Amino acid sequence: MGPNVFADLPTAPLAAERVDALLNRPGLRVERIVSTGQASPPGFWYDQADHEWVLLLEGAARLTLDTPAGLREVRLTAGDWLELPAHCRHRVEATQAEPPTVWLTIFWPAD
Repeated sequence: MGPNVFADLPTAPLAAERVDALLNRPGLRVERIVSTGQASPPGFWYDQADHEWVLLLEGAARLTLDTPAGLREVRLTAGDWLELPAHCRHRVEATQAEPPTVWLTIFWPAD
């Protein structure tokens, strides 16, 4: 059994999101991301080569997805999950600071 995903959470706002690798295997990466009010910089879009599945464990977040049908806003609260196919452009508009927003993310290759 590994450490607890809620262990060592920050007690004060962070300057940047904290990304902790929980598992790294060929073709699979699992991360815990802790946000304390961070958002994507203006004009910045994530455009990742890997597929991503994200589960919001605690807190809240607001994302914008650039879909073939146009821009779509998604609000996540604890327990919500989202699959982001490879190259699905997206950005984080806002994250809850208190309590910290805790994400569990799983990445795998698009091939």
